Amino acid sequence: MNSPYTWPAPAKINLFLHVTGRRPDGYHLLQTVFQFIDWQDDLEFTVTDDGVIDRVHDVAGVDSAQDLTLRAARLLQRTAGVSRGARIKLTKRLPIGGGIGGGSSDAATTLLALNHLWGLHMPYAELARLGLALGADVPVFVSGHAAWAEGVGEELTPIDLPEPWYVIAAPPATVLTREVFAALDLTGLPPPITIRDFRAGLGRNDLAAIVRRRHPEVDSAWQWLSRYGAVRMTGSGACVFLEVADPEQGQQIVAECPPQYRCALARGLNRHPVHAHLG
Repeated sequence: MNSPYTWPAPAKINLFLHVTGRRPDGYHLLQTVFQFIDWQDDLEFTVTDDGVIDRVHDVAGVDSAQDLTLRAARLLQRTAGVSRGARIKLTKRLPIGGGIGGGSSDAATTLLALNHLWGLHMPYAELARLGLALGADVPVFVSGHAAWAEGVGEELTPIDLPEPWYVIAAPPATVLTREVFAALDLTGLPPPITIRDFRAGLGRNDLAAIVRRRHPEVDSAWQWLSRYGAVRMTGSGACVFLEVADPEQGQQIVAECPPQYRCALARGLNRHPVHAHLG
């Protein structure tokens, strides 16, 4: 049984990101709100009977040993004791290392798709638990709904949000998350906020100042997009984004995007499109 359609792996944005502490194992504790956007990678799956997990072709910038789609498929296969395999075709559109969860989303869509195609019927909560071993952002994609998140990003409370249009600008910068967190001064962080505080407009990205200071390309993209409104950075960077009033305004901004950036117009989504397909 092969994939009945192309499986989407949407990006996410962090509408704010507060760092609230650090665990003894070195992982940082967060508060954030995740929302999906309709800028996405696409995946196709061909189920095989030989037990081999492989990809149809190489993906630029994604070494096979680090490919989260392969790692997710093999983890699910091993955990569920599956004898079948899969060949995976990934169409990569999302910038790597942009803070929009591209690799994590690819992994989550792989778990969701193969859980369906292999007929495993594993609960989403179990898939999310598996996904956490692949990355802290994987569970929100598996869970399938915009969410208020705490812990390392895996303690999720679904939240309904407006679904506005955003302009996203991806500068040519490689931001290493571990280095950004290592530069963070934990003594200068704000206290935790509540969902009510967030809805009232509180919240910032505690990592933005560090990233802008360490990566001039991100600061330059921030300053350019700031001409049009209030800019935010997603995750640990490098992408910055701006909410716009309507798609027409967004298209105009994208048309003026400097050539050194990748710019996209995307709609906010509260529900993951794979969940919408599976019902």
